[in-house]
Amino acid sequence: MATGPAVFLLAAPVSVPTVMSRDSSSSKNGDLTSINPLLSSLFHSGQTQGKLKPSLTLHPKWTQIFSGETVTLTCEIPGGEISYVYWRNDQESPKPVVILQPDKQTFSGETVTLRCEIQGERDTDWKYSWYKKSSSLSPVSKDQEYRISPVSESHSGEYTCRGKHRRGSHNSEMSEAVILTVSSALSPPASLIISPNTTQHFTSDSLSLSCEVQSNSTGWTVRRYTDNGEVSDCSSDWGSITGSTCSISSLQSSDSGAYWCQSDSGGNSNPLNITVTNGDVILESPIHPVTEGDTLILRCRYRYDSSELRADFYKDDLVLQNQTTGEMTIPNVSKSDEGLYWCKHPERGESPKSWI
Repeated sequence: MATGPAVFLLAAPVSVPTVMSRDSSSSKNGDLTSINPLLSSLFHSGQTQGKLKPSLTLHPKWTQIFSGETVTLTCEIPGGEISYVYWRNDQESPKPVVILQPDKQTFSGETVTLRCEIQGERDTDWKYSWYKKSSSLSPVSKDQEYRISPVSESHSGEYTCRGKHRRGSHNSEMSEAVILTVSSALSPPASLIISPNTTQHFTSDSLSLSCEVQSNSTGWTVRRYTDNGEVSDCSSDWGSITGSTCSISSLQSSDSGAYWCQSDSGGNSNPLNITVTNGDVILESPIHPVTEGDTLILRCRYRYDSSELRADFYKDDLVLQNQTTGEMTIPNVSKSDEGLYWCKHPERGESPKSWI
């Protein structure tokens, strides 16, 4: 079949940014890996009796093109009448927004979640990458939600995210940076004292929370950040105040969350996480962080029996101890003992999980 006339699409000085560039990370030196949006959306179509395949050639065949140079793009279609369409996509790339949870002062040992949201787009249509300033150029995470638990001061910094469409080659813009500041949990101006001194509690149980101040400062109150995202002071809505002590007479599942003391001047205690369950089994574990070298004692409790429940103890989905007793002791704890702990009884169920 004869070759039809050539259609010359562009033969002028290039006034747009670099049309083609060499990917510095490519293992094949000189590979063309990107094309300027002005030229990348060029479509060709042949209108003859058979199926025709157009051929696009670049002259000169440079591996790199800069602004001001002249290039010629030639579309050749074998035989017959031809037509071509030049199309340019001027639609702006979407820009993600980073959502930081909880959006309050963050202390070492807490859990922080960063979520990448692309407004007006379906989450499942995008793949995500997270970047931390002054870190490696490689993404620190490739999930839509970047969860850090437990967070430490080394996690402080500026975080950004970007999306890549799953069914195309286009990327979103880079999001605005969100600054995560993690404060040291050492020597806070006040301490939150909780009684009973355990992380997990049954619904309908009572709870007392008080601020133990390390200095002569005044104006301390108990605050909380619940699992449904609400920040509030101890009040008649969920507790009663006597001095710097907050009392909850009948716990509900909605009382689960992080609690801390805050002064009028902005000082904060270390936050403590409380889990309230309507189940029948809880794991009694220390509410305050355990110091390396100390002895850790865990107990499994049944709602309708104050005695210890014979149960299995787990850490990170691994069985630590079978049903010999309702108590487990870990002497001389170290950093390697950190993890999610819970207990389980074959008939009465299992407790919620607690980070220790």
